[in-house]
Amino acid sequence: MSEQVHLTAYFERIGFSGSIAPTLATLEALHALHPASIPFENLNPLLGLPVELDQASLEQKLIHDRRGGYCYEHNMMFMRVLRELDFKVTGYAARVLWNHAEGEERPLSHMVLGVEAGGALYLADVGFGSMTLTAPLRLRAGIEQETPFARYRLVGESPSYRLEAEVQGEWKAVYAFDLVERTYEDFVALNAATYPNFANMLAAARTDRDFRYSLRDFRFSTYPREGGELERRFLTSVPEVREVLSETFGINLPPAELLDPAIERLLAERPPEQQST
Repeated sequence: MSEQVHLTAYFERIGFSGSIAPTLATLEALHALHPASIPFENLNPLLGLPVELDQASLEQKLIHDRRGGYCYEHNMMFMRVLRELDFKVTGYAARVLWNHAEGEERPLSHMVLGVEAGGALYLADVGFGSMTLTAPLRLRAGIEQETPFARYRLVGESPSYRLEAEVQGEWKAVYAFDLVERTYEDFVALNAATYPNFANMLAAARTDRDFRYSLRDFRFSTYPREGGELERRFLTSVPEVREVLSETFGINLPPAELLDPAIERLLAERPPEQQST
């Protein structure tokens, strides 16, 4: 299995043309551009198509086919790109706490990265849907850290941490992780276990300079960066869903004969109160 990383193609995909020195400035630039250019989306599980983590498959899907993916795809590619640039990067597994009850036992179902830059360790994560980081965070507990779209903090102590985000004045748990290095084979197994969770839902997310966009089960949300009102509406038809996925999230859509029946099925299963909202 070839894991050759084609940096030029990746840089063109995300619009990067800066220094490739393994510095914090480079990490910050790449971390901002990646989620703005390569969307989070789960169309492969929805359509019953495989999610492969080898580099050739990731480059074909995320770069050449101009698709997106979920956490393992995004962060596996980001890890390989950073390593190609001589960053020291470690992959960790995380337990998703976002929108789950406090104390609920959660499985390992997410991938995050530890990246060394400027003599310090940073948390990097370009694949967590609507709460994807838009900047790396210093991997240090007890300090609040600003990013373009949210304030975050890490709680705990090495090797166990929990990431929290401030939402409307309250701190909410995002995920928990340990500083235990995971292998490629570990993530392949976690990917296989996580895949079914995305097979009966529709999810997409992208963050550009001014807005964060999120789609979850036809609830389409737009979050402005500089204050302003959150806009939210429910999508109600196949053409409307296709337009948002294509135009807002920038996804080069799979063939209509595959995608449209899946969207129609999910639309038919939505709650009655959302049918014409």
